[in-house]
Amino acid sequence: MSNSANSSSVVLPMSNDEREEVGLLDAVDDIHGGVIVELKGPMDCKTFVSSLRASLSHWRQQGIRGVWIKLPIELSHLVQPAVQEGFCYHHAEPTYLMLVYWIPVSENTLPINATHRVCIGAFVMNEKREVLVVQEKCGILRGSGIWKFPTGVLEQGEDIFAGAIREVKEETGIETDFLEVLAFRQNHGAFFGKSDLFFVCMLLPLSSEIHKQESEIEAAAWMPVEEFAAQPFVKKHELLKYILDLGLAKADRNYSGFTPLSISSAFSEELSFLYLNSRGL
Repeated sequence: MSNSANSSSVVLPMSNDEREEVGLLDAVDDIHGGVIVELKGPMDCKTFVSSLRASLSHWRQQGIRGVWIKLPIELSHLVQPAVQEGFCYHHAEPTYLMLVYWIPVSENTLPINATHRVCIGAFVMNEKREVLVVQEKCGILRGSGIWKFPTGVLEQGEDIFAGAIREVKEETGIETDFLEVLAFRQNHGAFFGKSDLFFVCMLLPLSSEIHKQESEIEAAAWMPVEEFAAQPFVKKHELLKYILDLGLAKADRNYSGFTPLSISSAFSEELSFLYLNSRGL
């Protein structure tokens, strides 16, 4: 990113033939022909509106398309004046709100907010052909007596395999090694209108003594596969049935899922993971 403006202020005419110097908002260019403003210092509404209007006029002359304003929670009093100038909400995090404005008359092509939440379900089976299962203390299955596989939501910046290991450890106290992604499911409207990607993961247990998570888990146990499969809920809920079938297919019939492969990139020094079926490579 680079500084988007050649000057830090502009001179605007006033009604009495005088001129007023107005400071522009500090901004950096993004890679799509827009600018990003990250407000940090204290600012009152009057000063903000004057600078915002002058900046929008300046950016419009420069041919800038999209304007992003990252507004920290300490400057939340500036939300209303920004909205009154035409900005819309894009997304929010615990410490800031991102506002956005599309300058051209043409169709708005700015990317929308994140559309999916990423979750995992863990199939863990020991040498006795017992699967690791839990009963939830909260959520839709609370108090139902239904046994299910450990599940959870990935944290920001967390890899799928790491999230699966963490969730199993948190809910049951069992240490595991990640083996494969067996399958994944997509559904929509799952969480405040967002879509959901649910990765079915198989892990190998490295320990056996259970220590359940007191805050979220009512009970945790090693359960014989046949007993788990006999639950009426499992027979009705196809996702649980398929998780069980896939896990057993991997254990008994050489079903091959997707394993993580660390790869480099020409665009970043950070490594990422490609999940692939290595059979035949």
